[in-house]
This record gives sequence, structure tokens and C-alpha cells, in this order.
Amino acid sequence: MSKSIIVDAIARLEGEGGLIINVKDGKPVEIMLDIYEPPRFFEGFLEGRIYNDVPDVTARICGICPVPHQTSATIAIERAFDIKVPEQTYFLRKILFLAEFIESHVLHIFMLQAPDLTGHEGVISLAGDAPDKVKAALRMKKIGNEIMKIVGGRSIHPVNLKVGGFYSWTDKQALMDMIPDLQWGFEAIVEASRWAATLPFPDFEVDYEYVAVHNPDEYGVIEGDIISSKIGIITDEEFEENYLEKHVSHSNALHSYNSEDQPYMVGPLARYNLNFAQLGDKVKALAEELGIVPPLNNPYKGLLARAIETAEAFDQIIKLINAYDPTGESTVEYKVKAGRGAVATEAPRGLLYHRYTLTEEGKVLNAKIVPPTAQNLARMESDLWQLVPQVLQKEHEEATLDCEHLVRSYDPCLSCATHFLTLKVEELE
Repeated sequence: MSKSIIVDAIARLEGEGGLIINVKDGKPVEIMLDIYEPPRFFEGFLEGRIYNDVPDVTARICGICPVPHQTSATIAIERAFDIKVPEQTYFLRKILFLAEFIESHVLHIFMLQAPDLTGHEGVISLAGDAPDKVKAALRMKKIGNEIMKIVGGRSIHPVNLKVGGFYSWTDKQALMDMIPDLQWGFEAIVEASRWAATLPFPDFEVDYEYVAVHNPDEYGVIEGDIISSKIGIITDEEFEENYLEKHVSHSNALHSYNSEDQPYMVGPLARYNLNFAQLGDKVKALAEELGIVPPLNNPYKGLLARAIETAEAFDQIIKLINAYDPTGESTVEYKVKAGRGAVATEAPRGLLYHRYTLTEEGKVLNAKIVPPTAQNLARMESDLWQLVPQVLQKEHEEATLDCEHLVRSYDPCLSCATHFLTLKVEELE
């Protein structure tokens, strides 16, 4: 007897994608994450554009994570031009970055994955049973969005960031006025972390290769090298030698593998396992209190890593605001020249890589952008191969939901929209 589980559109994730699982004689014979969203060709239509256009164009790749794309493009171009920005520029960029971590992580924890863990069909149902938690989540997300608006000019596709710095310095008082909200947010996510640690996570352990940005002096999101749990430290420039993209017949998205043709994981679990020592003292103490310490090798517990990272983001933004004291021009002087620049940063969903080659006139000769979800797709499929034999004896609807939950635990960002589930089940001849 053979059967298929076909999920036309996986619910509660960003973008358009389905899942196809074919089973024969009680064993999976084919598993495919079917990413049918049309190719978007960002790398192609960047070619020939002047360098100043690139940060704003790349921000449009995603409405959920515009800041990492915009910042990565900016830093990569600055490296091509040998631009060094001052410490205050770095502080402001990191505030912007961490604010997006807050709004994205809170969205995933409460609106996307927590309903799976609590047996609810969605956040509306969850709010019926836990209204205070959902209200707190909405307020935390609003705080993240407000910080992005203050620094970036608006909360979606910010407009203040540019090559060489910012169009204008952010008013410090506007940031200082947010500190009471940020302090509230820190306490709120601490309480939420304690609740999250009690949730019933599926028993599912995998030996992953984790890959993330690493900075020995701080919990790395913008600056640092790349660290792998298998091969150690490499530079940004060595990324393409060690991690390769492939076309697969069943998906419009590329899949990524290491140089040994094996999948790997990026994202909160990777950052958390590789950079736990760099967490701030208060946040590290919280993690130890809750028993959330590395190694965490359960993909569903990425939710716990997100909760701890959100606490770190609130704590670090407060410190950065207090240290922020801009002087002089908001943009450094520089010369346009031919060059090549590459950078790896951390989007909420994982390591993001941008690389540009520029002409003497500052036009893009070629570009390469490797988003975190593309890097995790092969890893998700590999996890499903391990999960499916464990759920085949369940009722069809429950087995399907288990498979969807595993995919949702990665928080894949296929585009900017959330779609509803239409499920078809077909028997193979």
C-alpha cells in the first residue's frame, strides 16, 4: 500500500510553499518541500545598477527582514570601497538590527509556533486561552517596530541607512524616551521565556552542523567571522568555498549544502549553540535558570533560543542607546572604486550572505545573495526524512500537522505573505 501526503500551502509561514511526501510499504520514498513562489531575480536586476541603489533595492527582498538585507548590502559595498565607519554608526546599525530581531522573533514565538505546541489552530485560538500572553507579544512587537521607525525612518523598508553611514543621525532623546518600554519588554520576554520553557516540545534530536556569525566580544549579529560546529572559524570571503547552492527540480528556491554535500543549519539554534558564551550576564543567567543551555539539538526548541535572543536584544538595545553619542557628519567621506566586498550577518532566521563586485564607476558587475531559508531547505527535508517514519502510524490529519509543525519550527521566510492550508491526499497506484 502506498499513499501521498500533499500540503498545497503550508500555513503560518511567510510565503508560498507546499509539502509532498510519498510513502510506499510504510516507508517514505520521496519528500519534497515544493517552493513554487516565482523566482524573483534580485541578483540579476542588480547588475548594472549604481551602488547607492543596492541597499534600498535589497531591502525589498523581504518585508519581514528588510534590515539585514539592507545592512548586509551596505557593509559589503563599504568593504569593496574600503570604507571604515565610526563606532557610533555601528551602535546605531546594531540598534536597528536588534529591533528587527524583537519584532520578528515575537511574531514567530506567539503567532506561528506556539499554537502548534499548545494545540491551537492559530493565534486567535491561543488568545482565547492566553489573552495576556498574546497582548504582551503584540506590545513587544510594537516596541521593535517603533525602534526601527525611529532609527530607520519607517518600520518596514527603512530609508535612513546608506553606504558610509546614515542620511542623518537619529535623535538620542527619541531613543532615550523608549527605554521605559524596552525595560518593560525585557521583563515581559523573561516571563514569556519561563512560560515557553514549560511547553511540550516533541522528542526529536538531530546531529546538526551549525553555522553562524561569531564575534568573541559580543553575541554576533553584524560583525564577526563565520563559525561552524564542524569546521571551526572561516572568514566571510571563504563562505562560498565551503557552502554551495544547488538547483533542485522540485523547487524554485536553491538548496544549500556544505562542501561534503551535506545539509547544515543556520538560525537561532545555530547562533545559540555556537555563541552562548557571548550572551550578556543577565540573559545567560536566565537561560541557566530555565535549563536552556547548549547543546540544544531539537529544532522545535528553536522557539526557546528565539525567546532568549529576544531578551538579549532588549538588554543590548538599552545599553547601546546609553552609549550612543553621535558627533560630526552622519556619513563618512569615501571614494568610489572597483572592488569586491562580501559579508555575513545574522537575520532573525539565520546567516545571510551578500557579495558584490563593483566597477570603477560603482556599478554592480555581479551580485550573490544567500538568504537563511535557502540554506535551511535541504536541512528541513533531511529532518522530515527522520520524522516521517515516526508519525506514519498516526491519523492522516495528525501526521500532516506534525510535518507542518517541523517546517514551521524553522520559521522559513518564502516571501512576505502568510497563506492558508489546502490539503489533498492521493493514493499511489
